[in-house]
Amino acid sequence: MALTKSIHGEWSSRFAYILAATGSAVGLGNIWKFPYITGENGGGAFVIVYLACVVAIGIPIMIAESMMGRRGRQSPVNTLVTLSEEAGANKNWHFLGWMGVIAGILILSYYSVIAGWASAYVFKAIFGGFSSDATVIKATFDELMASPVQLVFWHTVFMVATMSVVMRGVKSGLERAVQLLMPTLFALLIILVGYAMTTGEAYFKGLSFLFSPDFSEIDGDAVLTAMGHAFFTLGLGMGAIMVYGSYLPSGISIAKTSLYIAGADTIVALLAGIAIFPLVFANGLEPGAGPGLIFQTLPIAFGNMTGGWLFGILFFVLLVFAALTSAISLIEPVVAWLVENKEFTRVKASIISGIATWTLGVSVALSFNVLSDFKMFDKTIFDLLDYLTANLMLPIGGFCIAIYAGWIMQKKHVREELDLPEQQFKLWEVLVCYIAPGAVFLVLLDVIGIL
Repeated sequence: MALTKSIHGEWSSRFAYILAATGSAVGLGNIWKFPYITGENGGGAFVIVYLACVVAIGIPIMIAESMMGRRGRQSPVNTLVTLSEEAGANKNWHFLGWMGVIAGILILSYYSVIAGWASAYVFKAIFGGFSSDATVIKATFDELMASPVQLVFWHTVFMVATMSVVMRGVKSGLERAVQLLMPTLFALLIILVGYAMTTGEAYFKGLSFLFSPDFSEIDGDAVLTAMGHAFFTLGLGMGAIMVYGSYLPSGISIAKTSLYIAGADTIVALLAGIAIFPLVFANGLEPGAGPGLIFQTLPIAFGNMTGGWLFGILFFVLLVFAALTSAISLIEPVVAWLVENKEFTRVKASIISGIATWTLGVSVALSFNVLSDFKMFDKTIFDLLDYLTANLMLPIGGFCIAIYAGWIMQKKHVREELDLPEQQFKLWEVLVCYIAPGAVFLVLLDVIGIL
């Protein structure tokens, strides 16, 4: 029997939920990853494919995952147990919940390391560590990557900050944090976009790169990257949206809030591109610079620009804030499960899950230096976790969520939770039953070499 209220508490309002879920979605994926993968995949055409993935796949699955969370009112694992009992389905569906929980931990283990880079760069910016000399900037980044002590230290600082929020609970921790961090994040991003508009011709060159499509740049790998990033940036398939949905009060429209969240997330990604690419072109830098784009190219831009010291600080503070709002949602599913199943206090559950994630993160940090020669499937630990989660676990999780919501749950329960007009429900049903899983399945076949 589905529960009517989570034992962990509820969001105080629809706005609080939208802020929290948007915070979960908005993170390093928007500001660190989206610009560099857009640069690597040719710009405008990739953006169009990404937006199509968000609309046709991401939003329907986000609605489904939120709906399942509110129906079950527990951690993703226990929600799948409850919903399967209610639907008379195979009890092994709870492994879908476990896959999401594990994906969240794996992502946070390397996410925290990247957030640590951003934290380190806040202090580099404060103490004038940016230069207009590309050689100096590259040496600064290389020095950070080569130092296991620095990487582990900043990874530790970020994980402690994350767990200190999570252990405070839904209203005192998660909700209060996002109410402060999300408006600040948007304000900082708008300031940076405003500065990008002062770069003259480079501003329009950046906009052209971002919004003028050249579909000759798109291949199967680009489509896979776009779809994987839609899952990554919306926080789908990793239990975060499901557990946040479990704290959503009844009577609040899941479909409308999902549209707001996906819209806000997409706007942040596009604003990040609008802020970053003009600075890249204004300084003669390479938009396809890869994961180091914002750490090796933007500091040069900040070193060249008037007021670059201040804007450099603002940008990397923005990056840390964005990372923190996502990090707290990545670890929340396992914390909720420990509280429910092991009868741990929230503080104890947070500490245990935080230490486990931190330990795995240490191996990720070391993969950039002392463990750089240790590879599996020709990938470092960082590259392997990134590929495994973004390109496999999240799309598979999303596929299974679509199948479960569209085909396994009893339709009367789905209708009860979504409470949509008939036409809108039918549209969502077509998308979640056929379009979304079909698209994910075809791309996954391409990944494993069948297509």
